[in-house]
Amino acid sequence: MKGSGPRLSAVIIALASLAMAVLPFAASRASAASVNAPLTREEIVKKLGELNAGEDPASAPSDAEAQANEQKIEEADALPPDEYVRGRIASVASTVERETAGVKEHVTTYKVILLDGAEKGKEVEVQTSDLDAVVANRSFKAGDKIVIVKSYKLGGEAAYYLADSYRIPALAGIVFLFMLAGIAFGRWRGVTSLLGLAVTVGIIMLYVVPRITAGGDPLRVSLVATFAIAAVSLYLAHGFNRRTTIAFVSTLITLALSAWMAVSWVAWASLFGTGSEDAIFLQGSGFGDINLRGLLLGGIMLGVMGILDDITTAQAAIVEELKHANPSFKFPDLYKRGLSVGKEHISSLINTLFLAYAGASLPLFLLFTTTSSQPLWYVLNSETIAEEIVRTIVGSVCLILAVPITTAIAASYYGERRVRQGDAPPLPHHHH
Repeated sequence: MKGSGPRLSAVIIALASLAMAVLPFAASRASAASVNAPLTREEIVKKLGELNAGEDPASAPSDAEAQANEQKIEEADALPPDEYVRGRIASVASTVERETAGVKEHVTTYKVILLDGAEKGKEVEVQTSDLDAVVANRSFKAGDKIVIVKSYKLGGEAAYYLADSYRIPALAGIVFLFMLAGIAFGRWRGVTSLLGLAVTVGIIMLYVVPRITAGGDPLRVSLVATFAIAAVSLYLAHGFNRRTTIAFVSTLITLALSAWMAVSWVAWASLFGTGSEDAIFLQGSGFGDINLRGLLLGGIMLGVMGILDDITTAQAAIVEELKHANPSFKFPDLYKRGLSVGKEHISSLINTLFLAYAGASLPLFLLFTTTSSQPLWYVLNSETIAEEIVRTIVGSVCLILAVPITTAIAASYYGERRVRQGDAPPLPHHHH
């Protein structure tokens, strides 16, 4: 149909302009919210210091003790940094039981051969305790590859510790099987999808992380990243066609609405991004005054982008295939039938989204059983739980909104044009 191309371009420009107008507004709302509720490093230190509010002033160290402690800190800072090397357990030397301060523990001594580093080939002894949370409930045997940390004590003496299992080869095998499955079943689409995944990882590692650590606003940085990921990964994974363009525009609009919801609801729930120890530790680890609330919002937006790809491309494909099946369908028929299929998609995706977050935050659910002395409302009120609730609900509402938005855009476009052969990849034919 003549004029369909310009009409689609006009619709895309208008909708993309709307999305781009809302995204900066959402980011500015987040910045304003951060100003209204600032969270500096000093405030975090003060918050943590409240734990010692009841401490007896008489227990404070004397000037001489404080000076000695300062000297020890300076000596520790002058020590060489820890060295991390791979090792292979040659043998299990012994396992003994000992008691320290009334607490019994089992200490196992291993003889380990270092596999790399300046001391490659050297045999050292390392000990583990069943009270050590890092290696508790693990059993090591001769031949196992492990990670060894060489640490220096005051005076320059070196000590070796078993830090973890060495699992890089296993991870590489798992990634290879994933790539093999994607290429085997997706063929060329699988290859382009993997390229899109590589671009996504590259954007996060080469843009998002450096920009945030350099002092950039986490939400603004994440919004730019989600736009770039949507633009590149969608077209790489699904090809350069009208269907993908419709999905891309729908993704932009839904992202803009999701950003507004995330900013508003995080502020409404009085969340400051301190729901995890990692966030507090990050701000006090030499990264400067990172905006933890912005970091929370940025993480929500990246998570939203991860679930939007599937729903927008699927809905655009559904409407196009409905038009192929019955070229006489106009906007009302396409929208009604496409929305009917989308509703089924929503019900399954919301449950999938909850399970994904629940699986990643399973320890949080244990709080409901381990904090029997605390009322349920107190546990739910904690920022740790509240962050996960808001994160899950923003993602779920985003899914719900994406279906009618994508369906409406696709139905308005395909309803006014005649489907031509070759506009979309043909369905596979079965040969008998």
